[in-house]
Amino acid sequence: MSKARRGIYAAAVTPFDNQGRVDAGKLIAYCRHLVSEGGCDGIAPTGTTGEGNSIAAKDRLTLPAAFASAGFAADQVIFGTGACAADDAVAYTRASLEAGFPNVLVLPPFYYKNPSDEGLHAYYARLIDRVNSDALRIYLYHFPQMSMTPLSPTLVAGLKGEFGPIIAGLKDSSGDFSQSTAFVDATGGIDGDFDVYPSSEAMVFDALDAKCAGIISGSTNAFGDIVRTALTASGDNREQAFEHVKAARATAAKYPLMAAMKQLEAWRTGDESWTRMAPPLVALNDSQKAALRADLDALLSARDAAE
Repeated sequence: MSKARRGIYAAAVTPFDNQGRVDAGKLIAYCRHLVSEGGCDGIAPTGTTGEGNSIAAKDRLTLPAAFASAGFAADQVIFGTGACAADDAVAYTRASLEAGFPNVLVLPPFYYKNPSDEGLHAYYARLIDRVNSDALRIYLYHFPQMSMTPLSPTLVAGLKGEFGPIIAGLKDSSGDFSQSTAFVDATGGIDGDFDVYPSSEAMVFDALDAKCAGIISGSTNAFGDIVRTALTASGDNREQAFEHVKAARATAAKYPLMAAMKQLEAWRTGDESWTRMAPPLVALNDSQKAALRADLDALLSARDAAE
């Protein structure tokens, strides 16, 4: 078992069958695509973009074993295991760890608003105590717009100081790069063995320069290959390639992200079942689909013309 490799992650979208259950086989095939021609170093299933909090507990508990059977490496998967009830988070985290995946992304308990740092510390401490494994690697999940439960740099530094390598890093979905650098400053970033991942590929070069570990993004479901091209380019080609990265991210930001990423995957595969969403989320409507199609065509045409 090992800490997650650094680099570019897709917060993988989740396919559902016609009964609303996770289609594990399709998800595994999709994640194989993401870490090959999809351009990503790793995947983060059952997070926000993966509608993790809308997935039935029985599916969340069995997915890690399915990924293990499919041969995914321990260091290329970070399962979302957060839950409002600490002991539910314990169960999801144990399922991941027992399947050979020690790296987990853990939201704070998000129902009760404005909890104290003391209360949030108690939540993560209970998780660590009850899982009771030195192999565990927790990535804290800071997403205040969605959870309404921010994680302060002081809290994060305190958890890292107390629990050492078990507190492996943090995903910062605030969209505020100064927040990402605040977490780096509080912990030392990669120099302090603490891996901060901003959530936008438009920040990727600034993030790497600031001693972040990479990015974990929802839009790399569709555009990971564009990010990979920019990272492997050099000189003027790198700047041009990065303009395509920023354009792709801006395109994704115009639409409900999960529904847009699923629609793009439906078009890529010719499989409209990819557009199924877990309530209360809904698929794109016809006008949104038409606009996304036009934006995608323009994005790809611009990239192809530059090449």
